[in-house]
Amino acid sequence: MNAPLPEFQRFQFAFARHVRDPRGAPRPAGVPARRMGLYNELLFNNIANSLNACFPVARALLGPRRWPRLARAFFRDWRCATPHFREIPREFVRYLTEAAESQPPWLAALAHYEWAELAVDILDAPPAPACDPDGDLLDGRPVLGPALMNLAYAWPVHKLGPAHRPRRPEPAHLLVFRRADDTVGFMELNPVSSRLVALLQTDALTGREAALRIAAELRHPNPDAVVAGAAAMLAELRAAGAILGARA
Repeated sequence: MNAPLPEFQRFQFAFARHVRDPRGAPRPAGVPARRMGLYNELLFNNIANSLNACFPVARALLGPRRWPRLARAFFRDWRCATPHFREIPREFVRYLTEAAESQPPWLAALAHYEWAELAVDILDAPPAPACDPDGDLLDGRPVLGPALMNLAYAWPVHKLGPAHRPRRPEPAHLLVFRRADDTVGFMELNPVSSRLVALLQTDALTGREAALRIAAELRHPNPDAVVAGAAAMLAELRAAGAILGARA
């Protein structure tokens, strides 16, 4: 049999249970109600403020009644896997994906997209390799910004808002990236341009090699048209700041 917990640990567990669920768990004996209320309010508000700042669109869509209830359920029920406060938004996304009930079907995807901005902004990425900012993106090897997420969703998360709440899935491919000046940018992609970015992320290919690989995958009858489309897309990515240049 396990030995009983020391008194101070039993108090700590009771204290934590009440902080997480003031209505469902009794206040520990000997703790004044007013003081306990201050702890409850302070700790929950810290979490709620973090969620409010990271997920403004989700908050607006759920409204002033459902959003606080969701934040409270997360605070009460979810066991975070990290002690770092800045990781709370990622834990909230995990909660929506794995445990939250009775939510709109697009909510977890929307929250992930909103979190991606924070994730890219604070990502500890290695320095980008040296490259020529004006280099040839077709016959050279394009250099993507090191802090970048190539995302695919079943819902048009970048279009969601109070005036647009889709009832059916609509696939979306989105690029979130950190520019050289440390600002975060967004681009809507299509499946082909998303594949182009994925190839450049994983293989040391020239732009032309990546385009020809895509043409082969698609069994496209005119590979030159795919190369031309890739050239235009690469130029657009460089203008937006997602591509930093090219290596020979």
